Amino acid sequence: MTTLCVILGDQLSQSIASLKGYDSSKDIVLLCEVCEEATYVRHHKKKIAFLFSAMRHFAKSLENNGFTVKYTKLDDPDNAGSFKGEVERAIKNHAIKHIVITHPGEYRVLADINSWESHFGIPVEIRADDRFLCSPEEFSNWAKNRKQCRMEYFYREMRKKYSILMESGEPIGGHWNYDAENRKPAKAGLEVPPPYANPLDRVTQEVMTLCAERFQDHFGDLEPFYFAVTREQALEALEVFIEQRLSHFGDYQDAMLESEPWMYHAHISFYLNCGLLLPLECAQAAEKAYHQKKAPLNAVEGFIRQIIGWREYVRGIYWLKMPAYAKLNFFECNKNLPDFYWTANTQMNCLRQCVSETKKNAYAHHIQRLMVLGNFALIAGIDPAQVNEWFLIVYADAYEWVELPNVSGMILFADGGYLASKPYAAGGSYINKMSDYCKNCRYKVAQKNGDAACPFNYLYWDFLARNREKLESNHRIGMMYKTFDRMSNDKKKAIEADSKKFLDSLI
Repeated sequence: MTTLCVILGDQLSQSIASLKGYDSSKDIVLLCEVCEEATYVRHHKKKIAFLFSAMRHFAKSLENNGFTVKYTKLDDPDNAGSFKGEVERAIKNHAIKHIVITHPGEYRVLADINSWESHFGIPVEIRADDRFLCSPEEFSNWAKNRKQCRMEYFYREMRKKYSILMESGEPIGGHWNYDAENRKPAKAGLEVPPPYANPLDRVTQEVMTLCAERFQDHFGDLEPFYFAVTREQALEALEVFIEQRLSHFGDYQDAMLESEPWMYHAHISFYLNCGLLLPLECAQAAEKAYHQKKAPLNAVEGFIRQIIGWREYVRGIYWLKMPAYAKLNFFECNKNLPDFYWTANTQMNCLRQCVSETKKNAYAHHIQRLMVLGNFALIAGIDPAQVNEWFLIVYADAYEWVELPNVSGMILFADGGYLASKPYAAGGSYINKMSDYCKNCRYKVAQKNGDAACPFNYLYWDFLARNREKLESNHRIGMMYKTFDRMSNDKKKAIEADSKKFLDSLI
């Protein structure tokens, strides 16, 4: 019986479950570039080029290791344009009697796969994605009977399960979390190493030419292109982070500087989320660096928490709460996403910097996403569906399983507090503290009202005022309402008027 082993574009691991038991004498591996996946949202051009190049290199590595691979390029004249169409074509051409596929990362893809068995009339086996460290079933059991699923407690369980930074059953250093040490603001004179960059090979150049022709109206710049596109290159990118950036990652992971989009971050989420790297090997590499005294505990713990804690946690939330999670809108926000999220044409320097860097790199680090781009969307009352689509489009590491809980849960509080304990709303002072953006801004961060005031300042208070009924009882922000109540009526009216004037100008 010939089995078709289907590999999706974010499953580029030779250890993927769908390849287990592969019979080289008769089985076939299918990878395909399909228009449906490239355009269901208008993905950043660089994101598409990265994934197509990584897929082509992965297919070649499979062939070199004895796998029979059927690979469909986007410009193949017979390309059916969808996963289902390409699977159907393979069934007809190769007399397939059985399909094996690893559980996909997105709910909409799973819904499609679930229709294959009845559509094709042959068995379809969906295998668990064991690259992740916590299965959806395990997460569901952990979350059972919890009103709020806080990541910190989940993270501790993962540390214990995989014995990461543990000693005699206790966390190394005596604490689980060193986040309080990881909030140093940016300062002049930081020597940030250049990001990992890999020379373009022929395959990547061909893909970039294809993307320039086929996706010219998509957001983003194709060049410069710096991504690792093979397993070996991704491992090299991980090593570069461990050796050059990890020691300062903890201290400055929240810091932002003009013309320094990469800072001391790892820049490996691209490779983790498409399968070129595996989470446990990344966590263990950082742990090894700690034991070798290459990096301090606060940096290593902070990095590991993102990998085995936050990343696994948001995936658990996604599969636990979909499909209803995608429609949540706790604050009933309905404003349209401002055009400057695409053009960077705004006088707010922090937003101009973050959008410009996103356009160029298909990347921004987590504080830029959360406390600048996301914070504005939250306090301005932007429709969560539009914000989610933007984040899914513009970042090369974005897949719905990781993007949706981060945006709807962490950034927008659209789930009403299931994921986060409070909305991550802030005025301009936070951005000023953690960046140098305010120095070159048309607006004055110290000014609270009027045309010259930083819009984050009055929008923050307007957000609290608009949503008082839903937020006043939240113990983490209740004190802010006491501050608001001490303001004069004239001050409150100025906040409302400035906010309305500014938001109306965005229409």
